[in-house]
Parts: sequence; C-alpha cells; structure tokens
Amino acid sequence: MLLTINVAVLLAVIIVVRLRRRTEARSRSDEKLTVVIVLVFGVLVAPTAFGQGILDVVGQLADAMTQSGSP
Repeated sequence: MLLTINVAVLLAVIIVVRLRRRTEARSRSDEKLTVVIVLVFGVLVAPTAFGQGILDVVGQLADAMTQSGSP
C-alpha cells in the first residue's frame, strides 16, 4: 500500500504541473495523456481511506442536490 500512495502522490504532482500550463499550448495528444494520467490517479486513490472520504463527500453533495431539486 505504501508504494501505491507514493505513486499517487507523484501522479498528483504531475497533474498539477500539466494543468498549470496555458490551454493554448496543449495539443490534442497532450490533453489525452493528461486524461489518462488523471484516470490512473483515480484508480490508485480510490481504494485508499482518502479516496473513500472523497467518495462519501461527493455522495453527500449529490444527495443534497437531488433533494433540493425535488418538490
């Protein structure tokens, strides 16, 4: 599990660096690579306690939004 967390941290840093660049400077293949990196990051973080916490928060937000929209 320690290796997974370290890889996830490395991918998080790579994502932040890639997303800080200007949009005009990105090619289509560069954007596809960023999407793949973000998906791999999500797969690595999902089974961790941090990932489960994010899932719970997003689930609560979704429930609150659906309840506020229904009469």
